[in-house]
Amino acid sequence: MRVAGVNIPDNKKTQFALAYIYGVGRSLAGEILAEAKIDPAKRAKNLSPEEVNKIQSLIEKRYKVEGELRQTVRQNIARLKDIKAYRGIRHLRKLPVRGQRTKTNSRTVRGNVRKTAGSGKRKVELK
Repeated sequence: MRVAGVNIPDNKKTQFALAYIYGVGRSLAGEILAEAKIDPAKRAKNLSPEEVNKIQSLIEKRYKVEGELRQTVRQNIARLKDIKAYRGIRHLRKLPVRGQRTKTNSRTVRGNVRKTAGSGKRKVELK
């Protein structure tokens, strides 16, 4: 089954299978299924073509998903960078944006990857 350009797993319940679409989480999937009057416990492979069309049309009409949503997010980040907002500068420098500490964590983001420290004892040389 293919919805919004994404292959949805057949053997999962429909509510969880719809969450494979970027921009659709569990709660939104539940809302979509309730509006389409489809049982959320029904497996994706057991959906009829009419039910799939209902889901597809609801998603296309009302929600931004996949490429359109990714493009919007990218444009929002570019706007923050252009106006030199604090969040935009954090994006430019590839640092955490949402207030996380950087003294100890975010090593990989800062490019400061270290191996875990040893005990501090030097190994005794063999005689």
